Amino acid sequence: MIDLHTHTIFSDGELIPSELVRRAEFAGLKGIGITDHVDFSNIDFIIPRIVDVAEKLNRVSRVKVIPGVEITHVPPSQIAAIAAKARSAGAKIVIVHGETIVEPVAQGTNSAALDADIDILAHPGLISREDVITAKEKGIFLEISARKGHSLTNGHVAMLASKSGAPLVINTDSHGHHDLIDEKMAIKIVIGAGLTEADYKIMQQNAASFL
Repeated sequence: MIDLHTHTIFSDGELIPSELVRRAEFAGLKGIGITDHVDFSNIDFIIPRIVDVAEKLNRVSRVKVIPGVEITHVPPSQIAAIAAKARSAGAKIVIVHGETIVEPVAQGTNSAALDADIDILAHPGLISREDVITAKEKGIFLEISARKGHSLTNGHVAMLASKSGAPLVINTDSHGHHDLIDEKMAIKIVIGAGLTEADYKIMQQNAASFL
């Protein structure tokens, strides 16, 4: 499995990057994105450190480490600017923390994110049909989430994506080693969202584009 959305102690995760990657390796993952939460206050601190540790770990680890960020609770009008800054600073995956129903994410975040230079809209909640179509047109991946709470709207996201042809990925949004999952569990989560094992394989092909 390839998991493009995880967190370390650089934001609200429990593990340093090296331990997270070792745990991912032990769990059988092929690739992992380290995508800690950022806004304008910490982006200059976080990205260089994730890029550096990813380069070092990729020399020795069987798991491919992809440095990235998750732009989180940033006002919609500022998302495009911070996404551009993340990209120029070396982030290989740019995620935006979407309008999950279990957090007070600002209305309009999904739309603003899809208008920016990003790769993944995480846990987009009750995303609109219009935004799903925009994701398809721009080739931005919508996330099926394994994380408690965020996963409550997986069925809605999957249904609209299936109807429109918008691309999907499945991620864990891991904050600790107990959040990591193997392929068998990932397939169950995908099927639970109303999709199929074949859809899971397509999601993994989508994720592999970052490797």
